[in-house]
Amino acid sequence: MKLNEDPHRRLNPLTNEWVLVSPHRATRPWQGEVAKLTTNTEPDYDPACYLCPGNARAGGVRNPAYSGTFVFDNDFAALKPSVIKSRLDIDNTGVMVAESETGNCRVMCFSPHHNLTLSTMSVNEIELVVRTWSDQFRELGARDDMNHVQIFENRGSMMGASNPHPHCQIWATSSIPEAPAKELACQQSYLKSRGSCLLCDYLAIESREKVRLVCQNEGFVAVVPFWAVWPFEVLVCSRRHLGSMLEFTANDVTALGELLKRVTSTYDKVFDVPFPYSMGFHQCPTDGVAHPEWHFHAHFYPPLLRSATIRKHMVGFEMLGTPQRDITPEIAAERLQALAGS
Repeated sequence: MKLNEDPHRRLNPLTNEWVLVSPHRATRPWQGEVAKLTTNTEPDYDPACYLCPGNARAGGVRNPAYSGTFVFDNDFAALKPSVIKSRLDIDNTGVMVAESETGNCRVMCFSPHHNLTLSTMSVNEIELVVRTWSDQFRELGARDDMNHVQIFENRGSMMGASNPHPHCQIWATSSIPEAPAKELACQQSYLKSRGSCLLCDYLAIESREKVRLVCQNEGFVAVVPFWAVWPFEVLVCSRRHLGSMLEFTANDVTALGELLKRVTSTYDKVFDVPFPYSMGFHQCPTDGVAHPEWHFHAHFYPPLLRSATIRKHMVGFEMLGTPQRDITPEIAAERLQALAGS
């Protein structure tokens, strides 16, 4: 099999799901039309922004005059912190089932400056963000009724971000959501059958082959994963076997800040526009059980395909069959690696 020529399937060992790769349908992702978006320059402070310091939020609460990071409970949260535990099974057939879900949804502003992003913030500023993430993970994960804490950022209106102010969301849930639950099962199975960590073994292969490597430092590695679905998808993993940010040293905080800045600033060079993406950290469950199988990592899922305006859509066969991509992960990594070094 020639991975750069023949259609084939690739297995995602973290989820036990497949992606169809059709390299014969495309050559280089940067060939052809490159239509650039007209982007507006954001001000340092926007009096109409409900996340800027001192402004009133959509729910009416006024923000403090914060000077660093700022965290608050989402005024329009998808989850409630106290819900009566219950389960519904219509006709007791297991066909129509519903369960109550307790949770806490928070918004975290990275900076008081409206016109910054992770790609334009200094490493020192991102370090403060990482430390706040860690504090939030510790606080929410310590609750007996919260078994998972999901930190994620939607960047850009294309990804549904309702406000350009640099911010992310933090959702703590009583159940473990679908995506990390699949990863949990696969990592547990791998440890049980092979006696080693899935992502540790994977990183050893990527470090040897280097073809999908985007950038790295002493603490973290960024690769376009072998099983990537999105065109310029990136997986960030800790070099050491860590379960969560709670195990970070001061050097790890700095190293993650450096790598996040490098990945996001590299994205912005692909089509010379602020690159949209959904990014999230997958950390071990907070269910009070030891998780030696879990390896700290983050996923970047950007939608752009061939230009600033041409995106990949999950339609047709991908919705009804299996995800598919034309541009191989190796080609995408080659492009990102070249930009990361520039």
